[in-house]
Amino acid sequence: MMTLQEFLKKQFDEELMLAVLSGQRSKEKDAPSRVRIRPIKLKGSVCYQASSTVGTKVLHSNYTREEIISYVEANLGEGCFSQFQIQGRCVDGTVLVSKKGRQTIKVKKHSVLEPVRIQAHNRVKQYILKEGTVVPFLVDLGVMNREGKIHNTSYDKFKQINRFLEFIEDILPALSREREITILDFGCGKSYLTFAMYYYLHVLKEYDIRIIGLDLKSDVIHHCNELSRKYGYDKLEFLVGDIADYEGVREVDMVVTLHACDTATDFALAKAVGWNAKVILSVPCCQHELNGQMQREGAGYDKLAPILDYGLLKERFAALLTDGLRAKYLEQSGYETQVLEFIDMEHTPKNILLRAVKTNQAKQGSESQVWECRKFLGIDPMLGVLLDKGTES
Repeated sequence: MMTLQEFLKKQFDEELMLAVLSGQRSKEKDAPSRVRIRPIKLKGSVCYQASSTVGTKVLHSNYTREEIISYVEANLGEGCFSQFQIQGRCVDGTVLVSKKGRQTIKVKKHSVLEPVRIQAHNRVKQYILKEGTVVPFLVDLGVMNREGKIHNTSYDKFKQINRFLEFIEDILPALSREREITILDFGCGKSYLTFAMYYYLHVLKEYDIRIIGLDLKSDVIHHCNELSRKYGYDKLEFLVGDIADYEGVREVDMVVTLHACDTATDFALAKAVGWNAKVILSVPCCQHELNGQMQREGAGYDKLAPILDYGLLKERFAALLTDGLRAKYLEQSGYETQVLEFIDMEHTPKNILLRAVKTNQAKQGSESQVWECRKFLGIDPMLGVLLDKGTES
């Protein structure tokens, strides 16, 4: 049986593309929730950069090959994390550590991918989709011209698309290469990001995927289907439908919901949990529900009067509270959940992204935290109602 050190020595070589430590175990306040590892060039030599997510901050540290192997060993099991996933050009690997310290190591071979281009440590920002490389759907959607130049008015959209793909890049080890994976995009709209997902996962990364985009606007859906056929994207389809009522599939690997208004986000998240989706990516929008529920009768209202007595502050507080509770509900449902900044504030105020990866281990304390918060403010969030209903049925 392969030891952890033997596994790491084989994986950390010139074929490495990306590695991720996850499944946080440490209860220390400043402990990282996730560590992303990639090869970089530093002073002419290849080393490994570990990017640790601590709260809303990302901290970077550089290691030699021997140091990064020791770092991963120290942080698995009795350390901070219970999972390690690694992607290489020919082989992907996973290490799972049980609560009793038992290690399960799995290795999967796949078709050879393009080699990763190792960038210098002080490199200029490199986007996944690069300006100068013509991407057909970006041309048709008005982001770039036919020479690959980004239109001046579309740089924010171009940055947003690439930022979204970076979030997907981090969770690639959670997606199977051995079968078709199904992705649902609720409230897809004009589908900039839906097309980007398909292009990135299927064309660039060669995953066998099926993506379904769902939206209420029939004219938009018709146009997106026309574009999908034009590009030969056989497994990308768009349907007219409502999030709450959709029952078109039985199993889903990833659920994406971007700017679904108010409780539509909650219905999408509840659907994802019901399907045991491996990954959830959600950018909430228009969080009105709790703003209306927080009345003066709530036990905690007087203590928060400096915020809740002022409409604008109350609205923003309610939006943050809504998304914080959503994250906790996902943790209760066995997801490792992060609240991340999607894009900079100057581009849009809707800049929070919830990223949840299924671990089947409910985070201890989440349930009591949610209950105390609800009791204090006298609120009953929709996602909790939906998840309780799903449990009863």
